[in-house]
Order: sequence, then structure tokens, then C-alpha cells
Amino acid sequence: MNEFDIIQQFFHRPAKPEWLALGIGDDGAVIEPSPAQQVIVTDTLLEGRHFFAGTDARAIAHKALAVNLSDLAAMGAKPRWFTLNLTLPKVDKNWLAAFSEGLFRLADEHGVCLIGGDTTRGPLSISITAAGELPTGRPAFLRGGAQVGGRLGIVGGLGLAAMAVAAREAGNQASAAASQALDFPQPQLAAGLRLHGIATAACDVSDGLLADLGHIAQASSLGFDLDGEALAALAVEQDSQAAKLLFAGGDDYALLFVTSAGIAVPDWANDIGVAVAAREPNAIQLNGGPSWLQAGFAEALDKPGFQHF
Repeated sequence: MNEFDIIQQFFHRPAKPEWLALGIGDDGAVIEPSPAQQVIVTDTLLEGRHFFAGTDARAIAHKALAVNLSDLAAMGAKPRWFTLNLTLPKVDKNWLAAFSEGLFRLADEHGVCLIGGDTTRGPLSISITAAGELPTGRPAFLRGGAQVGGRLGIVGGLGLAAMAVAAREAGNQASAAASQALDFPQPQLAAGLRLHGIATAACDVSDGLLADLGHIAQASSLGFDLDGEALAALAVEQDSQAAKLLFAGGDDYALLFVTSAGIAVPDWANDIGVAVAAREPNAIQLNGGPSWLQAGFAEALDKPGFQHF
């Protein structure tokens, strides 16, 4: 089975949206222009770095697309299309069938269309580039858009996926809930669109709460006071290790945002703090909360999130 056979059997879909003039099968895709602003994101997942060897192909495909959709959610965009670059150590029809099933299940759920890509032989790697559109007249959410007095909100869970990573690294069986959170993260696309007119800054939690909030703090030249009681209520378990993973575990793909000053966090999200004037050396401070949460926070400060290098 050659490259074109793989594409035709597992990734070509005859139906295409009206804005796609030419899709898979040529040297490039042709898209009808749209007046809306476009948001482009990209991510690469490598076996052994971003997912464990032997992970189900459906989960690999789901996550590869989900992490890109999560970035679009954090920008406040509605997904439209994506490309797929797939590097395979060998051709395995059963693996490819499962991979394409997981990929298109999530794509169809969010109405996003595969328009092209590339396949080749090598160590297992998946690279996706995705595009979305901003609502007319609405700007993208930027990490540098936070204001003093803005409330910090979050949609989605924290720490559960990291528990699955810790269990698997130790050679143990992760719980069903933790495995689901790690292997099948849910991009918060609906929430991202609902935040227009409410939020001025956003970021998805891919590397860890402290790491990603730190990006907003640095870009906006602000600090944040975290609400310990609110965060304790989000913890999966009430101990310092669970708290550490909540703050620095990563792989959550929750949606973190900061409202405009004076605007409350909506009731469908969790209010976990407030933006304040910048402080050094610690721009992020935890106020209140039980001792186990404080202990986990202190540990997380030493390594606040996933390191790519």
C-alpha cells in the first residue's frame, strides 16, 4: 500500500463543504475566501514524548486534533479546516482504520474538515495545522489582554490527565476517568465562543495551570491572586500530590480566561482568582485554601508545568 492508497482508503471523503473548492487529491487545497478573520494553529505529537507507545490509535488521532481545536477555543475561534501530516513506521491497515475513525469522529462533532496533508515513513509522529474563524467584529483573545481587576475563570478540569500520566509512568493502571481525560481531551470550543464580550485574555491549559497562567501574567505585565478555596473544590483528591498535579500537571486542555475589569465570571465557568498589579519575584500567589493545597502549590512552583525541551 503506497501513500496515495493510504490517503484514498483512510482519509479521502467525497463530501465537502461549499467553501472548499478543491480538497484532498491534488498538490494543494483551494478555499473560497471568507471576510472573517482567520486563526491558524499547529501542533505536533510524538510517540514517547506526547503519548505513550501502544496508545490506542483512536486516542492518538483524537488528541492530535483536540489539542489544535483547544488552541482555537482559546483564541475565540470557530474551527473550519485542518491538514494532517502523518509519519508512520509501517503501514498497518487496522491501525489506520482506528486512527481515521478517531480523527473523523471528533472532526464531525465540531464540523471541521480535513482538506489535505502528507504521509511518509519514519518514527510515529502526527502534525496538524488547523484554522478557524472569529465572529464578525470580534477580536481574538490574546495572552496580553488581561487587565487589573479582571476575574480569572476556567472551564474544564485540572489534574486528572496528569494522574493518568503518573500512573502509567509508574507501570500502574490509571483510573478510567483519568485515562479518558488524558487520551480523549475535550476542547472547550463552545465556551471560547461564548466568552466574546466577557473575556479580554485567554489561554488553554496544556502545560499546567501555573505555566499557562504565567504566560498571561508575563504577556500582560500583571500578577494573579488565586482563590485557594475555589481551587480546592476543583481538586480530584484532597492531598498535596493531587494539588501539585492540579497546578503543574498539564494535559488538561481546560480553557483559562480573564474577564474585562468589573465583569463577573459567568456561572458556567469557575471563578478562581483575580488579576492584580505585577509583583516580583512571585507574580502568582495562592490566597487561602487548605494546607494540602498550599503544600502542592509550593511544590509546583519549582516546576510549574510540562517542559518541551
